[in-house]
Amino acid sequence: QVQLVESGGGLVQPGGSLRLSCTTSGDNFAMLLIRWYRQVAGKQRVLVGSATPSGFTEYPESVKGRFAIYRDNPRNIVYLHMNDPKEEDTAVYYCNARKILSGEEHWGHGTQVTVSS
Repeated sequence: QVQLVESGGGLVQPGGSLRLSCTTSGDNFAMLLIRWYRQVAGKQRVLVGSATPSGFTEYPESVKGRFAIYRDNPRNIVYLHMNDPKEEDTAVYYCNARKILSGEEHWGHGTQVTVSS
C-alpha cells in the first residue's frame, strides 16, 4: 500500500517561492509515476505536473516555467518548487502516485497553499 504525505504548504507572497514535499512509503518508488494536482473549493482537481521514475517532467501551460518537480529517489521524496506564485495558484495541493505496472493510484491528504500579499 502506497502512502503519501504532503508538507510545506502555507502562506506565500506573490512573486515569492515555496517548496512542497511529497514523502512516499510502502512501495517501490522507482515504479511510481508521481503527479501533483491542485484543487480549489467547488472546482475539479487539476493537474499541476508529473514526473516519471527517470525524472522526465511535464507541466501544463498555467505553471510551465514557474513550477518544477524534482524527484529525490534515494529518499523517496518528490518536491514541487513553486516559483513566482500568483494568487490564482491558491489551492489545496495533492500528491498522486500511479503504479506503472498496475495503474493503481494513491493520493495524499493535501496541503493548503495560499498566495496573498
